[in-house]
Amino acid sequence: MRMVSRKDFLKSLGLAGVTVVAAPFVLHCRNKDNEGEDVTIDNSVSTACAVTNSETEGPFPTKSPSTLVQNNIVGDRTGVSFEINLTIQNVKANCAALQGVIVDIWHCDKDGNYSEYGGTGMQSTNYTNYHFLRGRQTTDENGKVSYISVFPGWYQGRATHIHVHIYNNVGTSLLITQIAFPEGSGSQVELVNASSGYRGMSGYTYNWNDNVFSDGTANEMSTISGNLSEGFKLEHIIKVNV
Repeated sequence: MRMVSRKDFLKSLGLAGVTVVAAPFVLHCRNKDNEGEDVTIDNSVSTACAVTNSETEGPFPTKSPSTLVQNNIVGDRTGVSFEINLTIQNVKANCAALQGVIVDIWHCDKDGNYSEYGGTGMQSTNYTNYHFLRGRQTTDENGKVSYISVFPGWYQGRATHIHVHIYNNVGTSLLITQIAFPEGSGSQVELVNASSGYRGMSGYTYNWNDNVFSDGTANEMSTISGNLSEGFKLEHIIKVNV
């Protein structure tokens, strides 16, 4: 048994920013009437089929995502080879694979810059006429989409991350979220940032201090495998409420 705050308890279930989660679950807890008091959770109870946390889309969302239907999103960027594999599941169908939904992703390059933006205080380098590291795919019968990219860098105030926006087949927004990366000694984030062309780790903002991930990454954390010479592969499941 462990003690967590009510806020972290709700976050772990994926309820932050979500009105309804249509997935049955059983909780064994000691209820408290006042906000901020502790809730005791039975860790043996599974809450795996819960909506992935909703996050901010900005400040660099894709401006015309329908024009970027592609799985190779590298463009003219250089960096460590990176394959991104996402699986989309439907909470209302007991987290069965969700076919036919549209998945947009975007992330920064090894220097921490985004395409389609720049020339401002938020990003001095001007890439307003570029469209690298952005792409759209539609999930297959297994709820999967894949992208070929380069390992993202980072910029001040943010941990390494990928943005994701999911729509149904008629373009209605289902979820905006972000993907977190494992950190710490020997992590892929450290290995990549120690390699040629990347920024290193000096001044890096870790997940625990990131303004998006600081409240927890339980259902936003990816799994990454591979090595520097052959490249890395990210696997991640995102759950939506359709």
